[in-house]
Amino acid sequence: MTQSIDIAVIGATGTVGETLVQILEERDFPVGTLYLLASNESAGSAVSFRGKNLRSRDVDDFDFAKVRLAFFAAGPAVTLSFAPRATAAGCTVIDLSGALPAGQAPAVVPEANPQVLDGLPTPSVIHSPSAAAVALAVTLAPLKGLLAPLHVSVTACLAVSAQGREAVSELARQTAELLNARPLEPRFFDRQMAFNLLAQVGASDEQGHGLLERRLVRELRELLGMPLLSISVTCVQVPVFFGDSYTVTLNTAEAVDIAAVNAALEAAEGIELVEAGDYPTPVGDAVGQDVVYVGRVRGGIDEARQLNLWLTTDNVRKGAGLNAIQLAELLIKDLV
Repeated sequence: MTQSIDIAVIGATGTVGETLVQILEERDFPVGTLYLLASNESAGSAVSFRGKNLRSRDVDDFDFAKVRLAFFAAGPAVTLSFAPRATAAGCTVIDLSGALPAGQAPAVVPEANPQVLDGLPTPSVIHSPSAAAVALAVTLAPLKGLLAPLHVSVTACLAVSAQGREAVSELARQTAELLNARPLEPRFFDRQMAFNLLAQVGASDEQGHGLLERRLVRELRELLGMPLLSISVTCVQVPVFFGDSYTVTLNTAEAVDIAAVNAALEAAEGIELVEAGDYPTPVGDAVGQDVVYVGRVRGGIDEARQLNLWLTTDNVRKGAGLNAIQLAELLIKDLV
């Protein structure tokens, strides 16, 4: 029997934090004592785990020497403040915020680059990347050797849940107001989100690229082990509560063999290939599931050296919570 370990979840009262706790229970992870940590404002909120309601406590007062593993599912500022304290206390950190540089916290997706975990010191700091990078890495890793991609173009249609519970509530409120013919006053988003598309997600830099778009390019290159891969990304905020979707175009060095692509995707871990003539959707297929759904696998209209794909996946579950738990499962032999 695997020895149990004591674990902390920072950001435990948020959407991703609650999902982490849920998946720990579902996968029967060998948790000894589970500490739920949150900001001072959220401390005291309860989260269910193994039939009990566990109260969250203030992260400011926590002694990380009590645990061997900590999931950081709060914002970048929290990671920057408390991750050094955790590692100094001998605790391995799995960070979901993207706050730490690659040299300090390598990005890992088990289906794409698990070898990165080999030989890491204990304690270590590992980065569970953005949900978009997870979905794309899971899909492209089994095709990398088959296609030799020269350029990857992505349109990421992102659900509002990536921005937390407040964004989900805002979409629900806006939808209700519009359906009841009441005047709309945007609050969380800077304009109408319900029944609309926003062509930018979050802040952008001086060149007009979103910070999330920059992060996705950086993470995907690292996960695929292709630092020079040409990638273009547009992130679009869509009026969907949960479940991200992506259009992906690969331009390749040689003509694409669609049958070979389908065979590679069919055999890959973490992928559900949808048969030709059908396609997956976030609501009908992906939400609540542990895979990336891939459909509409086709070549280019006029270009034999092109592959087009449609992906959809649960951004909070598969893209965030499950990837982090899978990393912990790979690490556990070094933590007990």
